Amino acid sequence: MTETTDRFALPLLQPGQAQKEMFHNDALAALDLLVQPTVETIGLETPPTAPESGQCWIVGDSPVGAWAGKAGQLAGWSAAGWRFAVPREGTAAWVIADALTARYRDGGWTLGEETAAHLAIGGDAVVGARQAAIAAPSGGATVDAESRTAIAAMLGALRAHGLIAS
Repeated sequence: MTETTDRFALPLLQPGQAQKEMFHNDALAALDLLVQPTVETIGLETPPTAPESGQCWIVGDSPVGAWAGKAGQLAGWSAAGWRFAVPREGTAAWVIADALTARYRDGGWTLGEETAAHLAIGGDAVVGARQAAIAAPSGGATVDAESRTAIAAMLGALRAHGLIAS
């Protein structure tokens, strides 16, 4: 029989185990850190000096002190001290300091970047996949410099936002 769960390494109760409440409470504390995490900030290297119980951070790439060796992990403060959780691919956390979501992808955290097939508002797709390039206007029987300038600006904005190819 295994001693921990596969995904989050939560401690499992064992037959005939003494003090089962300690293992159960440890699993609940880990769940409290992992389920819909909200962190103070992302990338902190040094543990805060006066954390409050329930506060959480995403540890930076070169942590020191009590966080040494815990790069990229979720670090939560509890009455029992620091608890750490290794993020899994797709883990998301709300970052209070930035008012953005951080997502764990490809071995690192990205802040404020979302990936989607399309963006819908009120059920209507407003942004979809990138479209092919659109050529700037040229030629024609009547040349309107102001219209061409406006069209060029719109095309530039669409390209800058990645909505059409360059």
